[in-house]
Amino acid sequence: MNSLRQIELKSEIAAMPIWLRRSIGKASEISTVQRIIKQRQIHTICEEGRCPNRGECYAQKTATFLLMGPTCTRSCAFCQVDKGHAPMAVDQEEPQKVAESVQLLGLRYVVLTSVARDDLHDGGAGHFVTTMQTIRQINPETQIEVLTPDFWGGGGVGVAGQKQRIEMIVTAKPACYNHNVETVRRLTGPVRRGAKYDRSLEVLATVKEIDTSIPTKSGLMLGHGETKEEVIETMADLRAVGCDRLTLGQYMRPSLEHLPVQKYWTPEEFDQLGRIAAEMGFTHVRSAPLVRSSYHAGE
Repeated sequence: MNSLRQIELKSEIAAMPIWLRRSIGKASEISTVQRIIKQRQIHTICEEGRCPNRGECYAQKTATFLLMGPTCTRSCAFCQVDKGHAPMAVDQEEPQKVAESVQLLGLRYVVLTSVARDDLHDGGAGHFVTTMQTIRQINPETQIEVLTPDFWGGGGVGVAGQKQRIEMIVTAKPACYNHNVETVRRLTGPVRRGAKYDRSLEVLATVKEIDTSIPTKSGLMLGHGETKEEVIETMADLRAVGCDRLTLGQYMRPSLEHLPVQKYWTPEEFDQLGRIAAEMGFTHVRSAPLVRSSYHAGE
């Protein structure tokens, strides 16, 4: 049975369009980062998600750290991050380990993301802040972007609790606040289990309510069965809450346990959507099949 599934997955990979196949970058640059993060027992979404752009980003002195362990308390049907069992205790030394890694790698721009930690009383917001502060103590010139969950879990905190958690991070002044809607309204249920479309829009709106000077960013992974009209509608919803930056990329099925790809959008279609997004007023747009949420984040 396993061999049949492996054959099926290999067949699916072989059927991918040519524009989705690319080199992952120089082995030396990737191995250097892998060695440093392994020594410190920390994680990056670049590695956990096997991002196709990680070699390029490492060469540009950019990386995305995955805080609070590699196990998520939610079970989104598209995501490659580990889930389905209890997450580990938060490593209180992780902020120092990440800060030291930033220094060793000479990173100029860092993205901090995390698994959803609905088991924590503050959803992990305090850990984000501590990590930001520790990075700045050692690397004062490094810019820090955050890519956060919606901070809704943890005993039903409600709107007030969610806003309090977001405010903790906004007050720490990230260079950019990113929260991904991931897909269109119609497909949020099956694709993002445990998340709500309007709740994600509220995260971005709340950031702007607290501090209009902080750029906000969001992204979608196309290929779940959405239409062009639905993508444009989603972009309009993001602009309505003041979202400044946008990433659009192609969903690629990590395994047979994940949702199948419904469509491979062409580079030309991504270019067209990128032009529409720019016309709608997004100040920074990255739209291409291999674009991921932190791609060229430092720009």
